[in-house]
Amino acid sequence: MTERLDAWLARIEQAHPQVIDLGLERVAEVWRRLGSPRPAARVITVGGTNGKGSTVAFLDAAARAGGLRTGTYTSPHLLRYNERITLAGHQAADGEIIAAFERIEAQRDGVRLTWFEFGTLSALLVLADAGLDLAILEVGLGGRLDAVNIIDADISIVTTVALDHGQWLGPDRASVGREKAGIARAGRPLVVGERQAEPALLSSAQTLGARVFRLGREFDWFVDGQGRSFRHGDQPLLRLPETLPLPAPCQWDNAATALAALSILSSLPAPAGAGQRPKAAPRLDLTAAAAGLAQTRLSGRLQQLASNPDTWLDIGHNSQAAQMLAEWLQGLPPARTEVVFSALEDKDLAGIVAPLLPLVARWHLAGLDQVTPRGLSAAELSRRLAPLIGPERCRCHASFADALSAARQGAGAAGRVLAYGSFFTAAEVLRAGA
Repeated sequence: MTERLDAWLARIEQAHPQVIDLGLERVAEVWRRLGSPRPAARVITVGGTNGKGSTVAFLDAAARAGGLRTGTYTSPHLLRYNERITLAGHQAADGEIIAAFERIEAQRDGVRLTWFEFGTLSALLVLADAGLDLAILEVGLGGRLDAVNIIDADISIVTTVALDHGQWLGPDRASVGREKAGIARAGRPLVVGERQAEPALLSSAQTLGARVFRLGREFDWFVDGQGRSFRHGDQPLLRLPETLPLPAPCQWDNAATALAALSILSSLPAPAGAGQRPKAAPRLDLTAAAAGLAQTRLSGRLQQLASNPDTWLDIGHNSQAAQMLAEWLQGLPPARTEVVFSALEDKDLAGIVAPLLPLVARWHLAGLDQVTPRGLSAAELSRRLAPLIGPERCRCHASFADALSAARQGAGAAGRVLAYGSFFTAAEVLRAGA
């Protein structure tokens, strides 16, 4: 069955080789031909620059702990395509995805869909067939013109706004913020998970008529004598777990953002089907949901892979993510830190590297040029980064396995190794058996 799914994925990629082709007309047309399937009784969409995947994971774990049947759609995946679609915490089976592909192909009738659009439609079908209480959809690149935005979500979330994908989203934070705001809907909640929210995001949401709930304003988490708590308006306080499985300090903001969305969800009237009376929806237990944040699992977000030396993996691939990594490192006990790094050619390499420069002893570079056409070779990485890092601190390696081995040796048992730079970097490190 795996070969069949791989063959389908290759076929879809060849049918429309342009990887990114923003716009909703094509995908919306095929979605209508499929019967406009709604992926669940309730839908939350999650957009933003960083923190989307973590927030989806928190939402899923908390909602399931609170008694809801959930499904998720995320992108990209690390090792297996099936990671993109989960039902009750389990990856969708090959057969479920293939059946969805076949239905799409039967209705496509000449409409050209990108690989991502095809995948998004298949996820909507798989989720819709599962009879879920809640579908959680991660928005891919941007927001307004992303394929996921054909769905009118009950609640939308924007986690953070930062520069990334400038060739599609614009050259500044304001441009990116306006694109991210495009997932909001008139009269419906938009949860903003960034304390210093981009003004253009907020003004665009206001123009759209969304009801905005902001971290640090309408909801927040705080520490008191009994531990951490969450507040949302006049609702009773919720106690949070002592620790989160995702260790970066910023994850408390993401967890609070997820909990705010679920708190709002619990206050919405029961959904109604077309021409039907409102359905009896399962009650969401918010106390159990808050405790359920401790059950969150997500690969590639400051994931510890090994000890002696401590070896960590992160997907961070833009300057905002690098700054968060630097803040995390600064909060750890002093130790020699060596980095395994690789990145894509269209990224701001200086922005991804600079925040960590004072904290890293040596950089071990491995190439992604054999993995993706957008990947840089180790030699090209060195050429671009050596003036910033210093030639004596850069080492090129023929493989990620070699880079990891050298970084561990350099760090020593008491040191620390961090691998980051892109989703592709994270996948290759996992394949190397770290």
